[in-house]
Amino acid sequence: MKLIKGNVVYSPRCGELVTLPHGALALSDDGVLTEILPAAPEKADAEVIDCGDALILPSFVDMHLHAPQYPMVGLGMDLPLIDWLNTYTFKNEARFADLDFARRTYRRLADDLITGGTTRVCMFSSLHTDATLVLMEELERAGVTGYVGKVNMDRNSGDVLHETTEESKRETLRWLDACGDFRYVKPILTPRFTPSCTDELMAWLGRLAEERGLYVQSHLSENLGEIAWVRELHPDCPQYWETYAKYGLWKDHTVMAHCVHSDEREREAMLRHGVTVAHCADSNINICSGVAPVRLMLDEGLSVTLGSDIAGGAMLAMNRVVTTTIRVSKLRAMKTDGKDGFLTVDEAFCLGTTAGHRWFGADGGFAVGKPLHAIVVDDGGFAEPVRELTLRERFERCVYLMDKSAIRAVWSEGRRVVG
Repeated sequence: MKLIKGNVVYSPRCGELVTLPHGALALSDDGVLTEILPAAPEKADAEVIDCGDALILPSFVDMHLHAPQYPMVGLGMDLPLIDWLNTYTFKNEARFADLDFARRTYRRLADDLITGGTTRVCMFSSLHTDATLVLMEELERAGVTGYVGKVNMDRNSGDVLHETTEESKRETLRWLDACGDFRYVKPILTPRFTPSCTDELMAWLGRLAEERGLYVQSHLSENLGEIAWVRELHPDCPQYWETYAKYGLWKDHTVMAHCVHSDEREREAMLRHGVTVAHCADSNINICSGVAPVRLMLDEGLSVTLGSDIAGGAMLAMNRVVTTTIRVSKLRAMKTDGKDGFLTVDEAFCLGTTAGHRWFGADGGFAVGKPLHAIVVDDGGFAEPVRELTLRERFERCVYLMDKSAIRAVWSEGRRVVG
C-alpha cells in the first residue's frame, strides 16, 4: 500500500470543490485509489510519499487536439477556419509521411503533455497509418493514456493531403490490426469532419464502429461557413448532427469538438444520444468561430469537456485552457447582459479534469476504485502573497499560474510517471 500526503483539492462535480488541508490519498500496490483521507494519519503501515505543503490535484484531460499540428502552433491565427485549413493545416499534416519527422514531433508532444500534467487525451492524428502508430508509441512511452484516431478524409483536402476511399478503408483496418500492441492508448474512429468524407466512407465507418464497438470523434458546428457547406453537401439533413447520425456515428461516447453554433434541437440530440462536447475556447476565438454557450449546455445537462485544439488553439497546457475557458465565458456573459452566466474557477477546473475523467469511466475528480490520475503542484515559487492564503485561494492561484516547473509529480493510470 502507498499513502500520498499533501493538500488534497478536487472537484467531485461541477460547482463543488473539496479542499482537504494535510489530507492523503491511499493507493493499492497496483496504483488503484482505495480511499481519500481528510487527514493524513500520523503513522501508517504503508509506503508514505510526503508531498509536504504542495497541492495534490486531479490530472488534466485534453479531449480534443490535433497531434500533427503541434509544429504549427501560433501560425495563421488571423484566418477563418476553412482558409486556415487550406493555407497551413493540410500542408503541414502532409509532412507526417516522413516517419523521422513524426517521431521527433510526437516525442516532444508526448513529453510536453505529461510534464504539463495532462494524463488523458482524445486526439486526432493525421491520415498516415504508420505515423499514427508512432504517435501511439510515444504517448505510451511518456505515460499519456487515452484514445488516438487515424484521420479519415477522402475528399475536399487539396492535393497534398488525400486518400482514396479504398485507401482510407484499407489503412484504417491495417491501423486497427496494429493497435492491439498498445496497453494504455486505444483507437477511436476519426472522420475529420463531414466535408472531408464521402457518403460511402461515412457509412463504412459507421458499420465498423458498430461491428467492433469503437468510439467516434469528429467536429460539429464550429463555424457558420462550415455549417452552410455541410448543408450543401447533405441537403437531406436539416442539421449538421444528422450527417453523422444517418451513418451510425452519432451515439453514446461520441466526442464532438466545438459545437459553437449548436441550437436547441442539436443540443437536445446530443443529450439524448450521450454525445460529449469538447469545448475549445482558445481555438474558437483564434479562428473567429464564435463563443459556445457552455453555461446553457451545462444547465441543459450536456456532458461538456475541454480541449486545447492545437493548433487552432495556441496553448497545450490545460490549466491555461481552463483559464481561457473562464475568460471566454465572461465575454459571452457580457455580450448577453448576464443572461448566460460565466464559469467560475471551480467549474472550469471541473470541466478540464473531472468531466474528462468521467468520459473515461472515472467519476468524482479522484475516482475511488480506479487507477490514480493526479498531479502534485508546488506553489512555493509564486510571488509571496500579502497574507496567508486559504487552500481554496492557493488552488485558484495554481490554476492561473502553474507551469511545468511547478508540477513536481504526475501519476497516470496508477503509475508515477513524472517526479
